[in-house]
Amino acid sequence: MHRLTSLASGSPMPGMRSGLNQANSVLVAAFRSALIHQGLVALLILISFGIIWASAREWLPGFARRGHLAWTLAKRSHAEPAGRSVLRFGFGLLWVFDGILQAQPAMAAGLPGQVIAPAADGSPGWVRHLVNWSGTAWSYHPVQAGAAAVWIQVGIGVWLLAAARGPWSRLAGLVSVGWGLVVWVFGEAFGGIFSPGQSLLFGTPGAALCYCVAGALVALPDRAWESAALGRRLLGGLGVLFIGMAVLQAWPGRGFWQGNVGREPGSLRQMLVSMSGTPQPAPLARLINDFSSLVASHGFVINALAVAILGLLGVALLAGGSGGSSPRASTTAARGRLLLAGVIATAVFCLADWVLVQDLGFLGGLGTDPNSMIPLLLLVVAGYLAVSRVAAARPAAEEQPADIAGPPSGWRELIKPRMLAGQLAAMRATGILAAWAVLLVLIGAAPMALAQVNRNADPIIAQAIDGSTAPLDIAASPFQLTNDHGQPVSLASLRGKVLLLTFLDPVCTTDCPLLAQELREADRLLGSKAASVELVAIAANPLYYTAPYLRAFDRQEGLTDLRNWTYLTGSLGQLRKVWASYGVIVDTLPGGQMVAHNDLVFVIDASGRVRREFNADPGPGTATSLSSFAVVFAQSAEQAISDNRSPS
Repeated sequence: MHRLTSLASGSPMPGMRSGLNQANSVLVAAFRSALIHQGLVALLILISFGIIWASAREWLPGFARRGHLAWTLAKRSHAEPAGRSVLRFGFGLLWVFDGILQAQPAMAAGLPGQVIAPAADGSPGWVRHLVNWSGTAWSYHPVQAGAAAVWIQVGIGVWLLAAARGPWSRLAGLVSVGWGLVVWVFGEAFGGIFSPGQSLLFGTPGAALCYCVAGALVALPDRAWESAALGRRLLGGLGVLFIGMAVLQAWPGRGFWQGNVGREPGSLRQMLVSMSGTPQPAPLARLINDFSSLVASHGFVINALAVAILGLLGVALLAGGSGGSSPRASTTAARGRLLLAGVIATAVFCLADWVLVQDLGFLGGLGTDPNSMIPLLLLVVAGYLAVSRVAAARPAAEEQPADIAGPPSGWRELIKPRMLAGQLAAMRATGILAAWAVLLVLIGAAPMALAQVNRNADPIIAQAIDGSTAPLDIAASPFQLTNDHGQPVSLASLRGKVLLLTFLDPVCTTDCPLLAQELREADRLLGSKAASVELVAIAANPLYYTAPYLRAFDRQEGLTDLRNWTYLTGSLGQLRKVWASYGVIVDTLPGGQMVAHNDLVFVIDASGRVRREFNADPGPGTATSLSSFAVVFAQSAEQAISDNRSPS
């Protein structure tokens, strides 16, 4: 069956399999609106926090002064280790940047098909299953999921930036690990480690895994940073990673040693060709194209150079980060120089790969992060600082100033209003910012969790496919037909029930079965209210419209068990009259092709008046779109039931 769209409504004819795309104006507008509304709520919360905090400090200046003195004393006695600061600030800024990238207009509709699904290409079936599950969950609620990802990532970033030390800072690291794992597993398909063609140059083992490692390091207690052992372990692990990736890069038969394999580009050049097609500034595109040409001409040399660099960097990180047993100052200094040279070389390599191969990672409108090289470089720098600038041992506790009182004894004292206000007044601005960041994460996480437990797709998807409809209030055209058992049925005989009326071709194998299943799902969603609703279909085929064809369709689609399902037919003259009265165009296509008709669903209230007319083109016909249409139909039927019961 080919679709037409209602000429009565003046809508254009959609294509055979029209569906959503990442620039769909309805989804983009809804996504932007959700971000604006949630952003305003977040801003109001921040302003409220600021006003309450300033009032508490004005009301209780003594507590404010004590808080400032306590913070100054703590900072003087135990500064944050340099390596931890790099991780906290660096990854905090990355999380904020990633959150901003998630706010790109194409993310709501484009991320499942253009980012999540391709990440699992070539992976084992169980990986694809996990990734497909996450993509489906996103596609059922694209606006809520897209907005939630923005606020979760911005919230984690601000939290890391604001909370410098203490339990709240470590908790920020743990939250970073948790969300990083979600992204690594479901968004990056385990960073591609189970896919063919893995390469550190392309991003394996995944940028999100670097976020997880950084979060875990930030979450460690302060004592873990008091010796160089933590930095050595980090650098040793990174050295092993580089050496392992050098071996993988050198492994024959993976397409890296040739610029071209036959007439096809080799693995590295294929990546470059893909990146050069990304929308980006012209100078950067030219640079990528020039490097691609160089790889095509000298693929063996380029790969040999990459293998050598990866191996040497791994050895430098391993050797420079090892503790060694020699107490000689000259040996320690040499190891330090080797480590510094390795870190500088790693920085040059990471930045070169980030530009030439990963193409900055975030361009094109669907980039979710700057890829793996910047996070990897931050880990290397943090490891170097943790080895070379070990935090000095804490000095003996200084005498507490007389005006800094210890904590009150007993929980009853702690919860007294004045004491609570005092604790608030003693907080610094960064503490208020950290508390706000926690709420930002919750603003994103709560709606996402609620969306995931809702098995029905958002109605916005149906609206995005076929447009929105305005409420109607016109008399439904009467009809008098027979059901598939020969019993007469008329519009008048159905008075008192809300009708979901459509037109189906009983021998259609494409859209009509989808539309029938949408109505079946709508019936399920109505629950007990389904008793007040009749699902009515009228045959829409001038060749095959008799009762046996209708009964076969019902059996095929599992509709025979629906007590409120009615499939109607009549003489061809009767059917043509009904088609015309409802603006349905039914034509037999030339050359013995399918029958063409438009997909419409009418909502008729209990008094026989049309309340809605839906263009019910199922679009891509996915589980997501079918569920979305079913939700729209069920909600419209419920509204008609409610309107009928409301006093006039």
